[in-house]
Amino acid sequence: MKKVIMIMTVALLAMSCEKKSCNCGVIQSDNAADYSVVIKNSCSQNNKTFYLTEGDWMNAHPGNDYCITNTTSW
Repeated sequence: MKKVIMIMTVALLAMSCEKKSCNCGVIQSDNAADYSVVIKNSCSQNNKTFYLTEGDWMNAHPGNDYCITNTTSW
């Protein structure tokens, strides 16, 4: 019985730990001329400019959270 309780406790703790994605951040500004956005990284607090497709840019508003999937953390 003790083993079952121990396993359940470990499983519960493992599921409650959520890793923060360092490829996400808050959009600081956008530029309609080239469909770019400046995003402040949630982990490092660094700003970086990303160039989006027109469709993606239309849904990327300053102040919103946004994740970039095709890059390493910045």
